Amino acid sequence: MTEKRLKDRIILIKGGGEMASGVVLRLVRSGFRVCITEIPEPLAVRRGVSFCEAVFAGRKEIEGLVGKLVSGREEILRSWENGEAPVIIDPGCAIRKILSPDVVVDAILAKRNTGTALSDAPLVIGLGPGFRAGRDVHFVIETNRGHHLGRVIEEGEAEADTGIPGDIGGYTWERVLRAPVGGRFRGKKQIGDRIEEGEIVAEVEGVPLKASISGVLRGILHDGLPVVPNMKVADVDPRALRENCLTVSDKARAIAGGVLEAILIKYNH
Repeated sequence: MTEKRLKDRIILIKGGGEMASGVVLRLVRSGFRVCITEIPEPLAVRRGVSFCEAVFAGRKEIEGLVGKLVSGREEILRSWENGEAPVIIDPGCAIRKILSPDVVVDAILAKRNTGTALSDAPLVIGLGPGFRAGRDVHFVIETNRGHHLGRVIEEGEAEADTGIPGDIGGYTWERVLRAPVGGRFRGKKQIGDRIEEGEIVAEVEGVPLKASISGVLRGILHDGLPVVPNMKVADVDPRALRENCLTVSDKARAIAGGVLEAILIKYNH
């Protein structure tokens, strides 16, 4: 049997958040056919660079690539023909049995394995902690910032989650806004807006959420979603560069490079 060309290989990405979307961009630009699975109410904060936003809007364009909400196999094929990245609401990843992907990438970043198995595809890749290479997936990609970011792990696990947001402009905890109470989230600002320290960015059940630092609103949860106390709901970038809100981050690109490397290890004979 003739070996498939790389461009004929199908890659299924579980999750459409920022890191997953960086992976999608790199793989589509490298010629692969990529499909994204999502939940009905995605909780991505960096929605400006997350293809899961297509769940709410029908489409989402990031750096020239359109993510298109689809509902089945025929629409997925049509989306590929149009040069798009199809996004399907499929929490149980049932489309995997229909598409028979060559690669499954668990990019949910739940810090635990929510159901991905070695048998899901000839090549299964997990992003970050919660996976062990050789047990849950074939390869793990390091997601912690630092010297090993983007490294392909062929044995063992990624570094444990530190729980500390990445340092941007000298700020870590201060730049992340978290829900003060549980309930429905209501945003008061838009991604890219200039934010001043102490300004109200959102509210939950009438309880205001104020920015701890000044900068640009880099991300905010979709309006109307239910949240729980202390859940991350917004992100202020102290560098105040609006263009950073609408392009993939250095971290996402590094992780995407690791995923591409793992695919080539497997298939670039």
